[in-house]
Amino acid sequence: MSQPPIQHAFELAELQKNLGITLQSKGQLDQAIDAYRKSIALNPQLLPAHHALGYALNESGRFDESVAAFRQAIAINPTLPESHNNFGNALCDAGCFEEAIAAYRQAIALRPSYVGAHANLGNALVNNQQLDDAIAAFRQVIALRPGYASAHSSLGNALKDKGQFDEAIAAYRQALTVDPHFEDALNNLAGALNESGRIDQALIAYRRAIALNPNSADTYTNMGIVLKKKGQLDEAIAAHRHAITLDPNFPDAHNNLGFALAESGCLDDAIASFRQAIALRSAYAQAHSNLLFLLHYHPRSDAAVLTHEHRLWNRQHAQPLQGLALPHNIDQTPDRRLRIGYVSPDFRDHTVGRNLLPLFRHHDGQEFEITCYAHVVQPDAFTHEFQQHAHRWHDIARLSDERVANQIREDGIDILIDLALHSADNRLLVFARKPAPVQVSFAGYPGSTGLTSIDCRLSDPYLDPPGLDPAGADESLSSEKTIRLPDSFWCYDPHIEPAVPLNPLPALQSGVVTFGCLNRFCKINDGVLDLWAEVMRAVPASPLILLAAQGSHRQRTVDRLAQKTIDPARIEFVASKPHRAYLELYHRIDIGLDTFPYNGHTTSLDSLWMGVPVITLIGQTAVARAGWCQLSNLGLQELAAPTPRQFVNIATDLANDLPRLHALRSTLRQRMEQSPLMDAPKFARGIEAAYQKMWRSYCSAASTVDSRD
Repeated sequence: MSQPPIQHAFELAELQKNLGITLQSKGQLDQAIDAYRKSIALNPQLLPAHHALGYALNESGRFDESVAAFRQAIAINPTLPESHNNFGNALCDAGCFEEAIAAYRQAIALRPSYVGAHANLGNALVNNQQLDDAIAAFRQVIALRPGYASAHSSLGNALKDKGQFDEAIAAYRQALTVDPHFEDALNNLAGALNESGRIDQALIAYRRAIALNPNSADTYTNMGIVLKKKGQLDEAIAAHRHAITLDPNFPDAHNNLGFALAESGCLDDAIASFRQAIALRSAYAQAHSNLLFLLHYHPRSDAAVLTHEHRLWNRQHAQPLQGLALPHNIDQTPDRRLRIGYVSPDFRDHTVGRNLLPLFRHHDGQEFEITCYAHVVQPDAFTHEFQQHAHRWHDIARLSDERVANQIREDGIDILIDLALHSADNRLLVFARKPAPVQVSFAGYPGSTGLTSIDCRLSDPYLDPPGLDPAGADESLSSEKTIRLPDSFWCYDPHIEPAVPLNPLPALQSGVVTFGCLNRFCKINDGVLDLWAEVMRAVPASPLILLAAQGSHRQRTVDRLAQKTIDPARIEFVASKPHRAYLELYHRIDIGLDTFPYNGHTTSLDSLWMGVPVITLIGQTAVARAGWCQLSNLGLQELAAPTPRQFVNIATDLANDLPRLHALRSTLRQRMEQSPLMDAPKFARGIEAAYQKMWRSYCSAASTVDSRD
């Protein structure tokens, strides 16, 4: 007797489903998907076939189709918690986190003890930035299954993302108590220890992780980051190179190697590392920013090189986001109170943060409403003070660029200021989305972002002199309109209470003039060393104090100067120190020698505050004219040299004139206090006037467009 047609179809459907499973196990996804679809066509109610189809579509990256398959499974039987959990997984892979959260909650409603659904819910909540709810979800997983090591580690991740480092570290340690060989938990522990400033403990954790898995490129490059923080540059470079040996196509390792090489003064090698990171990941905007920033330090980077790279960054990373820009529904009244937004990773104890606090202390709160978007991983006392001077504060360190841009739009910001440019942890891709009608760059360093979505950049008459030869002026490479503040790009405040006192001229006691440079070592190149050697030959027996971490670059520096007949015994290296101890190093220095093409910026202001005059070489780019700006504001233009020969002559003449050096030592601090460099109210008024001018210009242009429409 033959089988009824329906029963026969069901049997064929089962066979097709089983065929699909076999094909999928062999990696033949397209054929498996076809088999599952045939199975469903034969028996539309065959739930396992819908599930299998959803899994196969997900595995092949067809996430939207996978969502549809699991949605159909739920329509067949809405009472199965597994179906809702699978649906949630597919939605997560499709980036639909809010729908995924609802699906997981439905699975849990059907089975409250469903550990997997609770864990998946926690992960979806993390991805949707609902960290408090995520923490609660992971705690529920642990309550249901205390020995679930992965749940403890996931809880640690959520706590770390909230900045609750102590609790995160405790969660990771609990995960390792459950499973001492849990490599991810050990790496997460090391990362949390590093972010919370416990770098010695972080290094121990990374070494333990390497003992567990000596072939982990990720662990080696993360350990290299910690070694660099500790000032062990040779060891850091070796760790990153080993990571690249393990995985030559690891973009992050090449990027991190670039940082370490730059800090040791190997600029060409650092640039090559950043370029390799970009070659491996074309969308690696931060590595491309690192390259751009470092090019400002390189003596062969002229305006053409910088212009090309800035335009390339904009074309590659920013322009694709221009389609996300929406019209701004903003009150275009020219003279109303303005909503100002500041975006920065440096609302903390950092050179940029120190330079910004005088502005924040003197902002006119009646005329300007201040909102800060802070990408600060480790808040400190400076962060707290910035918060006190802001009307609104948003922590954006763990928010996506899209979320930040949406928040800025919701806040109705009129003028949005980028305070990082291409320095570390910048959020330029927020600005690429044009969330505010007027966008400005300032403070990170004097230069251009290259972004056509940023309208203006703040500078001053010395960094960007009007009428300077356009072939050499920064304006030739700026995508933004240059707005010059009246006096200075910087406003200095030593932020030390009690103030570090001045001391008598060291040369009066030692009998020799001591030169010094406490700039970052990456600013010191062969051309700088060669010019300094000329100064030291002209002033016999004069020692030179340099700030540099431990490493072979110290010997390389000594060797370069020895080639120029400078006795190695005249060179002294000092390591980085806390701020007060760093300022006290100037008690040993008589004359500061500036770097080029990237001058000392805040470091030079520190030197001048401590009574140590700085000899500078005037360059063509804005970063190379910082010394000229600062000395001009102090009425000490004679210490700024237009040529290398004049640099040597100025330094030599000053070293041979101890009475003048002594007078400068005793009067420089007063000069600083009475100059625009420390006139915070005037500085704030100048910036506010620039904002008002930008806003009126925007309103006028918008009104013209409206009238044409």
